[in-house]
Amino acid sequence: MSTTGSPPPTVADVVAVLERRYPPSWAEPWDRVGLVLGEPTAVVRRVACVVDVVPETVAEALAVGADLIVAHHPLLLRGVSSVAPTTFKGRIVHQLIKRDVALYVAHTNADVANPGVSDALAARLGLTGLRPLHPAAPGSPAHGQGRGIGRIGELPRPMTLAELTRHAAAVLPPTAWGVRAAGDPDREVRTIAVSGGSGDGFLTAATAAGVDAFLTADLRHHPAGEHLAEGGPALLDAAHWATERPWLDDLAGHLRAAGVETYVSDLDTDPWTVHADSPTPPVDRSIPPPAADDDKEPRP
Repeated sequence: MSTTGSPPPTVADVVAVLERRYPPSWAEPWDRVGLVLGEPTAVVRRVACVVDVVPETVAEALAVGADLIVAHHPLLLRGVSSVAPTTFKGRIVHQLIKRDVALYVAHTNADVANPGVSDALAARLGLTGLRPLHPAAPGSPAHGQGRGIGRIGELPRPMTLAELTRHAAAVLPPTAWGVRAAGDPDREVRTIAVSGGSGDGFLTAATAAGVDAFLTADLRHHPAGEHLAEGGPALLDAAHWATERPWLDDLAGHLRAAGVETYVSDLDTDPWTVHADSPTPPVDRSIPPPAADDDKEPRP
């Protein structure tokens, strides 16, 4: 887009690049994607790529001289009646407008894209032979060409669930949450499904796919427990931000290939900031173990 000696791109130019790769029509009906703030004719010298639009990532973007922020999560997902600076989101809106910084969102349209959010997550784990976990529905704008939510692939080598959990924790961006798993630690895992972001809505799809394990984020107690009780694949639960941060590298690479200078935020915006392992409970040896036949009638 921009070469040596040519003028820098405008907001409209960058939006056109983004929407060829992540058409807004691919987004879920409830989603809010596209240009949120910014003059289409404004010049863009640098783009900041972030997962969340929060005060910390906005400050970071301003510090590196970004003219446009491309975010994964929408700032204004639900309707608002005010963007007064007395509100959390209103302060961000005012700050961006005052500094002439545009904001663009690619959310579920980036989730279903091929390559998209889950492809970047699968790449961190070294998965091959990728296919969608939940393919885009026939007749939908995103249908076809391997698009859909999540990815299924093969590990480079079989691992136990315990090994895979350690591997995932090592290759994903570090967070206080880390990675936890549910299932037999010694279970062998060859095929794995991944879905960036909240994924417990796809537990049934993971079971139907016949994978050995499913890695996602925001798994809840009851759905996870019932899934395992019904014989579903082992589960790995990582921090939401960590499962989507890898996509920023793919996004930035695509923009750089189009001649746009980029900055990728590594600022951890996961809300959980402290983690402590539970101590191993000591064995209380003051209480003798029950006899093997203590449920039988006393013998004479």
